[in-house]
Amino acid sequence: MSEKPNDDAEIEKASLALSPDEARQRAMIANIADVIAIIDAAGVIRYKSPNIEKWFGWRAEELLGTLAWDNLHPDDRDAALAIYAGLMEVPNSTRTGESRYRCKDGTYKWIEYTVVNLLHDPDIQGFLLNYRDVSDRKRAEDALRQRESVLQRIFDILPVGLWFTDKDGNLLRGNPTGIRIWGAEPKVSPADYGVFKARRLPSGDEIGPGDWALVRSIREKATVVDELLEIDALDGQKRIILNFTAPILDDAGNVEGAIVVNQDVTERERAEAEREALQAQLLQAQKMESVGRLAGGVAHDFNNMLGVILGHAEMAMDTMHVSHPLHEHLREIRSAAQHSADLTRQLLAFARKQIVRPQALDLNQTVSGMLKMLQRLIGEAVRLTWQPGPDLWTIKMDPTQIDQILANLAVNARDAISGIGTVAIDTANVVLDTSFCGARPGCVPGDYVRLRVGDTGAGMDQEVLAHLFEPFFTTKALGQGTGLGMATIYGIVKQNNGFIDVNSRVGEGTTVEIYLPRLPDTKTLTSSGGENVPDSGAETILLVEDEPGILKLGEAILKRYGYTVLTADTPDLALELARGHCGAIHLLITDVVMPEMNGKTLSDQIAALHPGTRTLFMSGYPDDVLAPHGVLAEGVYYLSKPFSVRTLAAKVRTVLDRV
Repeated sequence: MSEKPNDDAEIEKASLALSPDEARQRAMIANIADVIAIIDAAGVIRYKSPNIEKWFGWRAEELLGTLAWDNLHPDDRDAALAIYAGLMEVPNSTRTGESRYRCKDGTYKWIEYTVVNLLHDPDIQGFLLNYRDVSDRKRAEDALRQRESVLQRIFDILPVGLWFTDKDGNLLRGNPTGIRIWGAEPKVSPADYGVFKARRLPSGDEIGPGDWALVRSIREKATVVDELLEIDALDGQKRIILNFTAPILDDAGNVEGAIVVNQDVTERERAEAEREALQAQLLQAQKMESVGRLAGGVAHDFNNMLGVILGHAEMAMDTMHVSHPLHEHLREIRSAAQHSADLTRQLLAFARKQIVRPQALDLNQTVSGMLKMLQRLIGEAVRLTWQPGPDLWTIKMDPTQIDQILANLAVNARDAISGIGTVAIDTANVVLDTSFCGARPGCVPGDYVRLRVGDTGAGMDQEVLAHLFEPFFTTKALGQGTGLGMATIYGIVKQNNGFIDVNSRVGEGTTVEIYLPRLPDTKTLTSSGGENVPDSGAETILLVEDEPGILKLGEAILKRYGYTVLTADTPDLALELARGHCGAIHLLITDVVMPEMNGKTLSDQIAALHPGTRTLFMSGYPDDVLAPHGVLAEGVYYLSKPFSVRTLAAKVRTVLDRV
């Protein structure tokens, strides 16, 4: 680069020697808006138009002889030098650029410049430079870029899908959420998405092309809202969306395109459906609870009546020889009463109203007692078969839980069978080894009694089997099942240290195998064929019962066995008798649920009057009603109604003989 010329006089002399045409050109240049400059090959300014002072504060003569890039922003000089270098080799070539130019006051303004290589022009012999102040435009562009950046950020992070289309409905652009909703890949062109076409309503009905919200919005020039749509996304998923479409109109009201907003409400709708299902299940459970309460109340009254029938039949039988013509009739009455009591117990077990009381039992006997009830559950069109295994091992379990398992499985089998079919029940002793248990979670090698229930119903696929034991899972229609049956069975089996295995195929029926552990160190249970005759006694017993028939029957039974009996039909009368009785009261036999006072409170007050008095509680209510009264606790004596003559006598003797 050359240094600034020292001969200022020569420059001034040259400017004074202008011809009239040159003077007019100088005048024109001085009055145009742009700044004009001539720069020699070394980059030295040979001419600056006077209006540079208006824009940048410099007088033209202050810049003559300086280098053209002296006042450029340091960050912009390399780009400007590259432009000059590129122009140097090509005569008459033109380049443009932008740079920040330093004003006389030290501030910078943006300039837009054009440079022409006129080095070979004999009149110019340099670079002709034209530039103007574009600071306002640059500020506007910066503001616009900032707004666009903010809008792009909003576009990218919007939690809803946002799409832009042209006037023909072709997709031009979609935000990340929209792409995700429709299962498209971001790198795929929007034109290839194929969205807004394969849509259907949650009902499954297809939407015709003329009914697409996008088409209607463009056609009708109006915002269209599809309240709910189920879409078949490109990733194979089905999603439920809210869809809003609005046209983009120009100033003349013509459609230029459309804006489409999608909100993915799949989880919300699924949660709402689950909430409604849970609400329905809750209502069903509440309804079942109400039925259970009703069953409990009916069971109480029914058990009292059965107790009267059973007791009087047995007492009558004891007064006559077995050869008497009436003895057989009385035996049938007693048998019917006992069977009715069993049915009541099974119904309460089905309503889940019994407290669990594990005991050693023969599974064959328990199942046999349920067969008639199971046949009623499955109906006459379904055949019930029963194959008891020989010499079955003893298990320890509450018999009501077996009843509950069988009832639930019978109902499931009945619902799975369309028309005529078969439900088969069998039992067997099995020894399970590690190879068998290895493929069955929860199975422990050992000796088990297997209860197997199979049906010829519709069967289940693998997806249903995977959820079979989940609470509230059901394949039945709303209101036809609680989804608790198999979950309850699973809970009962696990509670008793067993495991359950289910095999099913669609169209081939279902087989449920329940494995219950063998009770060790026991022999196979056998029926005794009769009860031992209880011992008599001479103690004083206070009998409290608000049901007159039971009160009279109990008094007659106890007196037959030699006891002195005080009777009261209310707790208040019982307390009055206790206060007036001078001798000992050895035993209090009391109903649990009575109008004035419950049996537990009465027992406490009698014990305060007669220390040492023992108590035997009795009731016909189900266990869930009795449990809050504390009469089912360990060490408390309790007798469930209805009871036989010998059962009452034996229980009384057991309580009185307690050490």
